[in-house]
Amino acid sequence: MKPIIAIAGRVGPASRVSRSAVHFAGDVYTNAVLRAGGEPAIVVPQQLTDEDADELMSRFDGLVLMGGGDVDPKLYGQEPSVHVYGILTEQDIFESTMVKAAIRMGKPVLAICRGLQITNVALGGTLVQEIATLANSDSQVLHKPENFPEGAPFAVHDVRIADGSRLARALGTTSIRGASFHHQIVDKVAPGCVAVAWAEDGLLEGIEHTDHWLVGVQWHPEDTAETDAMQQNLYNAFVDHARKSLDRH
Repeated sequence: MKPIIAIAGRVGPASRVSRSAVHFAGDVYTNAVLRAGGEPAIVVPQQLTDEDADELMSRFDGLVLMGGGDVDPKLYGQEPSVHVYGILTEQDIFESTMVKAAIRMGKPVLAICRGLQITNVALGGTLVQEIATLANSDSQVLHKPENFPEGAPFAVHDVRIADGSRLARALGTTSIRGASFHHQIVDKVAPGCVAVAWAEDGLLEGIEHTDHWLVGVQWHPEDTAETDAMQQNLYNAFVDHARKSLDRH
C-alpha cells in the first residue's frame, strides 16, 4: 500500500466551472508526493479540536503544509505591519492544529515556505514580518521575484545546509539552489526545533524538530523537483518516513 499523505488544503474562489468555492492543493505538491510513491489527499480546512485533529491524522501517514499568504502576526504576539498580506486566521489555526496533531501521532511533517512559518508559530516561535526591514537589507540576496506576490514564479538563490542534519540527509547534500518566493522568515526558532539552513546573506532557510521527523524549508523544492533530483529527494525522504508510519499499523 502507498502511504497516504495529508495536504492541508486551501479554499479557492468560485469559477464558471466549479460554480462555488473550491478546496485545493497545488499540483506541484501533489505531483512531488506522487513521484515519491505517496498518495496525496487534500484535507478540507475546518475547525478542529485537538481530539478531532488526532482522529483525523490517525487516518494519514504524513502531513504536508504548503506555501501561501502570511501568518496572522497576532498568533505570535505582534500587530500586523503594513507589509503583511493574505492573512486567513482560520487557516492558520487549522494548520497549527494539524501540525501539532501530527507530532503527537508520530507522523512525519514536511512544511514548505508559509508551512515552515506556521509550524514555527504553532510550536511557540516568531517571525520577521518583512525581511526588507532587517539591518542587512542592502546585502540580501533576492528572496522573491519582482512585483511580489505577483510577477515571476520565483527567485533562485543558494542555500547552505547544516552537515549531519535531517534535512541534509534527506536532500543528499549540504548545498543547494532553492526556488524562493517569500518576504518573511523565522525570527525566534520554536522550542524543540533547530535552525539547519541559511541563505548566502545569513537569513534562515530551514528548521527541523529535534525529536520528530519534521522538516521545514523556506524555499520551494516542489517547484523544481521534476527536473532536480536533489529537490525531489526531500519529498522522497518524507514519504519514506511516512511509509514507516504505515508499516506500524
